[in-house]
Amino acid sequence: MELILKSNNEESLAKIIALAKKLNVVIERKNTDFNKTARVNLKNRILNFKASGSSSFGDAAEWEQRQRSDRELPFS
Repeated sequence: MELILKSNNEESLAKIIALAKKLNVVIERKNTDFNKTARVNLKNRILNFKASGSSSFGDAAEWEQRQRSDRELPFS
């Protein structure tokens, strides 16, 4: 099982780490400096994404109509 804890409070993290050591739990600490500016920039990149070309799948409604057009229904 994996448990991910995120906190800016170093004192709370120290207490959790001490408890984990007493319980013989493996601790893997990753420092992620993902400040608010980085989040806003990432969000804007995602929201402003524009595809360079048209979809390779074509028109989904047209495909569905072709697939269903020659299907025999059991009650007809």
